[in-house]
Amino acid sequence: MEIIYVYTRKRSEFGRPCSFSDRPAEVNVDIPPDPSLASSFILRNPVDSYVQHTSDMSEHEVNTERVEVESRGVNHVEGGWPKDINPQEVEQTIRFRKKVEKDENYVNTIVHLGTLMEHCVKQNNAINIYEEYFEEEEMVEVEDEPPSAKTINVIRDPNVTKRTATHLSWHPDTCKKLAVAYSSLEFQQNMKNMSFDSYIWDLENPNKPELVLRPSSPLVSLEYNPKDSHVLVGGCYNGQMAYWDTRKGGLPVEVSAVEVSHRDPVYGAIWLQSKTGTECFSASTDGQVLWWDIRKLSEPTEMLVLDITRKGLLENALGAVTLEFEPTMPTKFMVGTEQGIVIACNRKAKTPPEKITSTYSGHHGPVYALARNPFYPKIFLTVGDWTARIWSEEIKESSIMWTKYHLSYLTDGCWSTVRPAVFFTTRSDGTLDVWDFLFKQNDPSLSLKVCDEPLSSLRLQDNGCVVGCGSKLGTVTLLEISSGLCTLQRNEKMLATAMFERETKREKILEARHREMRLKERARSEGQESEVEERLVESPQEVLDRARKEFFEVIEAELQRQARAETQHPLGKVKDRVGEEAAAAAAQGEESQLPKDKEEEEE
Repeated sequence: MEIIYVYTRKRSEFGRPCSFSDRPAEVNVDIPPDPSLASSFILRNPVDSYVQHTSDMSEHEVNTERVEVESRGVNHVEGGWPKDINPQEVEQTIRFRKKVEKDENYVNTIVHLGTLMEHCVKQNNAINIYEEYFEEEEMVEVEDEPPSAKTINVIRDPNVTKRTATHLSWHPDTCKKLAVAYSSLEFQQNMKNMSFDSYIWDLENPNKPELVLRPSSPLVSLEYNPKDSHVLVGGCYNGQMAYWDTRKGGLPVEVSAVEVSHRDPVYGAIWLQSKTGTECFSASTDGQVLWWDIRKLSEPTEMLVLDITRKGLLENALGAVTLEFEPTMPTKFMVGTEQGIVIACNRKAKTPPEKITSTYSGHHGPVYALARNPFYPKIFLTVGDWTARIWSEEIKESSIMWTKYHLSYLTDGCWSTVRPAVFFTTRSDGTLDVWDFLFKQNDPSLSLKVCDEPLSSLRLQDNGCVVGCGSKLGTVTLLEISSGLCTLQRNEKMLATAMFERETKREKILEARHREMRLKERARSEGQESEVEERLVESPQEVLDRARKEFFEVIEAELQRQARAETQHPLGKVKDRVGEEAAAAAAQGEESQLPKDKEEEEE
């Protein structure tokens, strides 16, 4: 067969959407009604009709088998490492890569796979199957949506005697499990029948806990191990540390000895970035920070006393209420104290006094929450008394931004994991506030009354869309945040950076001005002291002569004032004496020193 003509078309034009345009409607057929046909009308019941806007191409019908179709996708993450290689350690992975690249089979395999990949890449370049044609309209839709949140789940303490949900921890791999620590933090309010248990909840079955954790003392803090999701570490009310392996049941695998543990409740317990994945550290109101290896909880590996006088005395230590650790800064950590002071520390300092690098003071009460911004680690958030404050590491004197003073106490807070300008706070009146300071600085973008009792704890999922709020009665409410508050906005990072830099610069200028005023005040006070000293050096005769001279100058000024008043107003009334004495003294360039002269006369 001879090919007469070849039709060609660009590969990139395949699958293009139709380009429709508006035009006025046109009438193709107009059938007027015929009244004579009304008598032959037959009512059909039931009626089954269909409408099709395209012409019928065929009148043949075929009964086919029903086919069920489901969408499937592949999510590729880096993996395939040998068991002895930790993919989180850069040095180990680089060493393993070099070893593999020297293998002969490696080059042959890559060359073979390269041709297959090249074919797929060329296919993808021909047409973008992921291209969004209505992206601008979607952006406008998201921006116009008002901030909102809806309750998706409520988990209640199953015990009759309700306890406070003091800490929440999301499962690191799947966000369908939540570990909740329950304890009563009110002093001497523990009842005899109060349970010590804490729970791991499966969100798909919120009526019954998936696992009951049975510590020897109620848990105040509880954290999943980010490297091994089966392992959790908990800080107890009596100061002990314990860890669980969910594969081994609800009893702790090991508990630290009382004599080497904290003396007060453990308010903070955080896992460290380590090769073994078994190291953690804890802080308590007894003023100590202790480092632990869960393989050996018989004694802490290291200790730091939070004495800001840097003498290392436990009686001077400040009680720790919250703990902060950023994995990207492995040697640094921060501690929020009962006294409203935030202590910045460096674990790798040579001596214990040098481990306390700086302090930040700005709250009137305990610092209940302390968190670094995930996008800007040098910016951190503190929550205490009636305000939340944003600090820069560079400014020690004061915070760079702060919220208004609320009527009720703030109890917890955290940054959004997806938006650098958004953070969350909880209040003792049961309200959750969502702040977006690029949108509004004076008030929260969203205030939601979660429950009637005080909220005690707060934890955001890594995807930034679901937040868990724990209350004083042990109820954990899970809220789904609207997409506008958990979707990174256009230019948001740039705007947030500009705002942080501007506020930091402003505080630096104010700090320099305050320092200058303090120096002037000190210099002025020192100058006044030197004048007093000079006067003290004068002999008694000199003091007497000076006092006599000042006294007669005042008498002379008074006589002149009276004579002037009589000549100008012979019948006028005498005005306020003290005011006129001051005016007469000022007219002659002399200061009125009547009070001092009267005292000297009396002497």
